[in-house]
Amino acid sequence: MTNTEERNVNPQATQQVEDEIDLIAIAKTLWNGRKTILIATGIGAVLGLLVALLTPKEYTVKTVLVPQMSGGKSSQLSGLASLAGVDLGMAESSELSPIIYPQIVQSVPYMLELMHTPLHFSKVDTVVSYFEYYTEVKKPSVLGVVKKYTIGLPGVLLSALRKAPEEFVLPGDMGDKPISMSREEYDLKKGLSEKISLMVDKKEGYLTLSVNMPEALVAAEMAQKAQSLLQRSIIAYKVEKSQAELDFIQERYDAAKEEAEKQQVEYATLSDQYKDLTSRVPQVELQKVQTRMSIANSVYQQLASQLEQAKIQVKKDTPVFTIVEPVTVPTERSKPSRVKIVVIWVFLGGVVGCGIVYGKTYFLSLRKKWEDA
Repeated sequence: MTNTEERNVNPQATQQVEDEIDLIAIAKTLWNGRKTILIATGIGAVLGLLVALLTPKEYTVKTVLVPQMSGGKSSQLSGLASLAGVDLGMAESSELSPIIYPQIVQSVPYMLELMHTPLHFSKVDTVVSYFEYYTEVKKPSVLGVVKKYTIGLPGVLLSALRKAPEEFVLPGDMGDKPISMSREEYDLKKGLSEKISLMVDKKEGYLTLSVNMPEALVAAEMAQKAQSLLQRSIIAYKVEKSQAELDFIQERYDAAKEEAEKQQVEYATLSDQYKDLTSRVPQVELQKVQTRMSIANSVYQQLASQLEQAKIQVKKDTPVFTIVEPVTVPTERSKPSRVKIVVIWVFLGGVVGCGIVYGKTYFLSLRKKWEDA
């Protein structure tokens, strides 16, 4: 073998030997520090067990529903607009996009109504609302207190320094009247919004409403209320435009009816007055009244037709919901997964133990190099 070949082979062999030495050194270091690793793993197991036992239980209820919407909406206001001399400029259809549904669920009026829904908690003999339970009955858990004053300590200090108002006034969608929220309602709304979610399947067209609560029956009751409230909200939004059109037509219809009846009375009165007269002046006057009466009757008849169509449209726009998966009381908790929590903490304990062993070895090597220098 030539010198060139030896130079090409020796680096690879040397690298392989060094890798084997590194693996042996790593295994030896871990074995020498096995006591530290076992202690750290044991501490992790204990901490994981405590976290698993102290983490509050959660029960999840899911309900699936499909809103059956009508097809296109044929607005019949063009004839009315031409008769009234007004261009309404309304579109043929105004569908409520499913993208808006999750925003409805997270809206302030929706959350406030859920917050004050009567529920049956096992620790309370009487029916109380979610708001009453978490402000008057429920005490903070040990894990919650620890989390609040460790991880959440900066937030607690900032809240203490701020002079927050006792009442929040938020703009609402109920006319011009704003929605007022107390400090307790505002804080609970943030927590409740994390417990309720709505998933929209745009392709299949169904809605999945999920509710997480600390008790099985409470979760089912809250999910039932959330489902009912969601249906009412969607119907209110969906029918709003067609109902406004119906109100507009109803108003014009009442005015046209009154005008038609007025013209009929005037024509009948003049006919009785001029029936024995042969002069052309009364006849011309009678013809004018007759023309106005014909126009008023024509407008009245068209508005009557428009009114019936608008009433039908309101019925068509009112969605019908098909419940695919009804609300049921869960028999098993969804959180926490105690085995998973313990395994994660044991793994973290082992990693921390290995880190301590290698950190100790590294600092000892640095100290030795410092002394030898």
